Amino acid sequence: MAESLKQQTAKGFLWSGIERFSIQGLRFILGLVLARLLLPADYGLIGMLTIFLAISQTFIDSGFTRALIQKKDRDETDYSTAFFFNIGVGIFFYLLLFIGAPYIAKFYDTPELTRLTRFIGINVFINSLAIVQRAKFTINVDFKTQSKASISAVLIGGFVGIAMAYKGYGVWSLVTQSLLRNGLQTIFLWILSKWKPQLVFSKASFRQLFSFGSKLLIASLLETIYRNIYLIIIGKLFSAQDLGYYTRAKQFQLFPSENITGIINRVTFPVLSSIQDEEEKLVNAYKKFIKLATFIIFPLMIGMAAVAEPMIRLVLTEKWIQTVPLLQLLCFAGMLYPVHAINLGIINVKGRSDIFLKLEIIKKIITTVIILVTFSFGIKAMVIGQIAISFLSLFINTYYSKRFVDYGLLAQLKDMFPTLLISLFMASIVFFLTNLMSSDALKLIVGISGGAVIYFLSARILNFSEIKELRSLINNMH
Repeated sequence: MAESLKQQTAKGFLWSGIERFSIQGLRFILGLVLARLLLPADYGLIGMLTIFLAISQTFIDSGFTRALIQKKDRDETDYSTAFFFNIGVGIFFYLLLFIGAPYIAKFYDTPELTRLTRFIGINVFINSLAIVQRAKFTINVDFKTQSKASISAVLIGGFVGIAMAYKGYGVWSLVTQSLLRNGLQTIFLWILSKWKPQLVFSKASFRQLFSFGSKLLIASLLETIYRNIYLIIIGKLFSAQDLGYYTRAKQFQLFPSENITGIINRVTFPVLSSIQDEEEKLVNAYKKFIKLATFIIFPLMIGMAAVAEPMIRLVLTEKWIQTVPLLQLLCFAGMLYPVHAINLGIINVKGRSDIFLKLEIIKKIITTVIILVTFSFGIKAMVIGQIAISFLSLFINTYYSKRFVDYGLLAQLKDMFPTLLISLFMASIVFFLTNLMSSDALKLIVGISGGAVIYFLSARILNFSEIKELRSLINNMH
């Protein structure tokens, strides 16, 4: 990569990382405090609504964010067209949620979901107001400004939610927290972006953006439905408490895996799009991103599985202990999330959203089969099914990676295997050492610090190239 591109990438990773991990870290910590004050059933109620909110959000974006990023000759007409489309869809889907709320409550046989849906659904409209602002910041790889817009909103919403939980408002603490957070975030993004829409809606611009974005919309819709389908099945077939255990385990799993995936997606897509016509640079950058992603995510996920029990008992208390086996399994399901994101990203960089959609349809057919096979055996079996889906997805996603950049499954597995090996070595030592201790706090401290030392020392002794790449990235952040 040219030096300027290296610096842009490094700074993108830095500020995207600060935004994702400071904001999600704050949300995670505030969520831990709330979890100690609330019951698993409270989280189960919100979990029942998650899929409806997520589907609405997917339609609001409609792939326009990635279409704007991918389009090289974008202009103000494109931005304004996308903005008014987003708002129109936001209003439509909030009205749909408002009208459909009683039917959602009836489906789950939980009457209180009617009011909950109508209030928490306001987030759908709020989020539609700032999609273009976020896209503009992302195009400029400006995650520093986005982080400024988010941190205050997360803090204010979190503290209000905790205060309400302490006063006994239960699930409404979670609803108020989300409304405040998203509302303030939107206001701050408007203030900091200084962009204002023109009073124009171009049919030609819409057709061009939708031509690329529509295929991503369908793919994203499939991904959203299937990512959240477990919430519907568990919420329908099991208790709200069981769903609470699953959602809390999922939140622990997603904190490292989804945040790292999000950082990689937000930085690599605009960076790789900018060099999409320079084949050699594109291939080299792509390989480095894959190796760095696995070097970071593998030890985090495998290490978290090793210390899951003392971590849950210490930070959430004994009432959440049934979360542990679910979390340990979910850690292995989430290991490959960043790799999937990069492999699919290269397809979008090449402008082939039609192939992206085709792959998603194939994977969802496989997912449907695995869900049908596993759901009758219980929640653990369904989570084991998620592990199988993730590993099968690697085979599918890398088919076109081989075609586009000659970096297929075998080459990627060869690059990932050394990292997997030292991650498992680290986790086995951590698991052995922590089982010799009685204090959960000591287990967690020794597990995390000892695991980090063992992992990086092993990588250094074996002369992993990823360490040099990390140093190079860090040096270019200044």
